[in-house]
Amino acid sequence: MASILKDLWNRLAGGGHAGEREEPAAEAVEYKGFRIRPAPYSAKGGYQTAGVIEKDFEAGMKEHRFVRAETHPSKDEAATFAITKGKQIIDEQGDRIFR
Repeated sequence: MASILKDLWNRLAGGGHAGEREEPAAEAVEYKGFRIRPAPYSAKGGYQTAGVIEKDFEAGMKEHRFVRAETHPSKDEAATFAITKGKQIIDEQGDRIFR
């Protein structure tokens, strides 16, 4: 369990494993003044749902990273689901996600 949490933290913090190839993030999607960038990553023989929600403010851009438990057989499926989850987070929390 500790190694799973460490791996998750490293991915969220922008790290990864030595020698691991970082895959480019998918195209950002605009939604209600926010940008959702899907960022699925390879995990457990599939792709983990993950992404970044961004919004521009007077003080600069803020971002909120999210990872969900769902895995998908393809990167495209995980990216599509990450957009859906990002929209759900925005609808439920709005700007509060940046607190």
